[in-house]
Amino acid sequence: MGDVVADGWLDAWKGHGRAPGGSGTVQIVVTGLPDGDAMWHVRVDDGVVVDVGPGAPADPEVTLTLPAPIAQAVAGGSLTPSAAFMQGRLKTAGDPGLVLDVLAAVDARS
Repeated sequence: MGDVVADGWLDAWKGHGRAPGGSGTVQIVVTGLPDGDAMWHVRVDDGVVVDVGPGAPADPEVTLTLPAPIAQAVAGGSLTPSAAFMQGRLKTAGDPGLVLDVLAAVDARS
């Protein structure tokens, strides 16, 4: 699981997306890690991921929560976030329109 908890695992998402789209801050939570849950923040502007980093954002519009094995599959490219969502293995909370924009943005990196 070391790859998932590395701070740079979301860097491939930067610059991807579909404009026009929503804007907001997204919190990514990976559960079930040996040292506890890990969190990252992602900023989406007009449907495109513009910033990612470790830690929880102050007021996320969307939260994506996934267990460590699913996060590993997403980080490794063997599973898209949209597929994980449709299979019920990635949970979402917050603005549904922004959820769809975020999923489209990160799927576009493939």
